Amino acid sequence: MSEFNTVAIEDQYSSGVTAHHPITIARGSGPYLWDDQGNRYIDCVAGYGTANVGHCHPKVTAAIQKQAAELVVCPGCQYNETRARLLEKLVELAPGDIDRVYLGNSGTESVEAALKFARLSTGRQGIIATKRAFHGRSMGSLSATWEAKYRDPYLPLVPGFSHVTYNDIEAMDAAITDETAGVILEIVQGEGGIYLGDGDYLRAVQQMCRDRGAMFIVDEVQTGCGRTGRFFASEHYDLEPDMICLAKSLAGGVPIGATLVGPRVENLSPSVHGTTFGGNPLAAAAALAAIEVIEEEHLAERAEKLGVMAVARLQQIESPLIREVRGLGLMVGVDLRVRPGKFVNALLDEGVMALTAGHTVLRLLPTLVIGEDDLMTACDAVERVLMAEE
Repeated sequence: MSEFNTVAIEDQYSSGVTAHHPITIARGSGPYLWDDQGNRYIDCVAGYGTANVGHCHPKVTAAIQKQAAELVVCPGCQYNETRARLLEKLVELAPGDIDRVYLGNSGTESVEAALKFARLSTGRQGIIATKRAFHGRSMGSLSATWEAKYRDPYLPLVPGFSHVTYNDIEAMDAAITDETAGVILEIVQGEGGIYLGDGDYLRAVQQMCRDRGAMFIVDEVQTGCGRTGRFFASEHYDLEPDMICLAKSLAGGVPIGATLVGPRVENLSPSVHGTTFGGNPLAAAAALAAIEVIEEEHLAERAEKLGVMAVARLQQIESPLIREVRGLGLMVGVDLRVRPGKFVNALLDEGVMALTAGHTVLRLLPTLVIGEDDLMTACDAVERVLMAEE
């Protein structure tokens, strides 16, 4: 019998919309992945930030196995204890006066719901996002995304969206009007290049929304669940958003999305929005277990400590290719003067997986269970591949 050729089969039958790294992943555990040749990698991709608790965490795995044997599907029109416990936990964790949760299946869905709720609540149409923002790829969330390569093939997008410069209070002040339904921001612009929001700016935007009747929406799809050193990145700046969008690592790698909703959001009644799989017991059980791991293992605190170490180590690299090193918690970017793609491939040869962000940023999104030694090993590998280019 001939050996199964994974690469050939995927290349032949997949849609073609995803570019592949030259590697076939066979298994994962904690902060590591192994390819089909048995090579181990320090994972600083973490499933695009979905594996905060690491790969195949025993508690998450056990929760999935237990729930799968009891009940997998339960639509929202029927009550379910596991879902109820997750809803209660998310409200308990949320900053400010968040009191409700809509459960979906992805970050894009959580953003899409927030955009719809903003329009439904205010009766207005305008949505303001920022330049460099990434909020998803469905037609609504894509309309809030900035990058032309994502947007242009699908024009015209949903009307009523505009973009202003990030961290520019005057630009936002001029943009928010009595026709603005909501403003959506990231605390750290992840896909855009690891750009950190200024606390005064974020608080000012929140107040403008309050004063002018618009919804203040924070997209924490990538920054949430301990990634930046707090469970919610909003907590760094004492923000109290009207809506928070969560997904990625919320369920330890199982698809999930959550839109957290505060009391200023009105008019949410049966049938104004819906989902088939959102809030299913399997994802809810995985999320409860993942949250428990984040809390018990103090992963947010670890992310804060290790993030400081990683930024400091990367700033020591004396390469003319580096423009700046930026980060908050374990969300770290090395801004280069050249395109970063070739360094991602070079790092694979060093046993490290990394990502790009924006046009010039080499991005590290390690699992939050990564050890200090492995994190420094990854940073050392970044230094080697950059210095080899000179």
